[in-house]
Amino acid sequence: MTFRVCFVCTGNICRSPMAEHVFRSRVREAGLTGLVEVDSAGTDGWHEGDGADPRTVHVLREAGHDSGHTARQFRRDWFDRLDLIVALDAGHLRTLRRLAPTPQDAEKVRLLRSFDPSADPDDLDVPDPYYGDAAGFEHCLKLVEAASDGLLDAVRARLGA
Repeated sequence: MTFRVCFVCTGNICRSPMAEHVFRSRVREAGLTGLVEVDSAGTDGWHEGDGADPRTVHVLREAGHDSGHTARQFRRDWFDRLDLIVALDAGHLRTLRRLAPTPQDAEKVRLLRSFDPSADPDDLDVPDPYYGDAAGFEHCLKLVEAASDGLLDAVRARLGA
């Protein structure tokens, strides 16, 4: 059985590709590559076909992660094939849950930082770094990395590994 995870932000050029690559690294390090598929998308199609934002690429490479990416928009029919849809902020969470064809599909959508036990439960958004400077992308990476270990634990539990 393959467990499929998709990270979703707004345009799929900053936060969600960052989360995709960080989590894919965690999956690889855990020896789960054949068991877990990792992907990302955006709630909107503004950047469809574009690569990741150069600042995203920079922080990923600096941290030792891959960075190849092509942006795309999340599609409603993906709910059927995905086991977990990870939203990067509360706006994405609401959008994705509204898109969900069934209540069971809506339950597949979770906030990334909900997997970080040290995160403030009243502030689970990964802020959008797009309109800021490099420091915003570095902060985003730290939040993504902090949540990825808890997410990996949750996926392992679902796999029974």
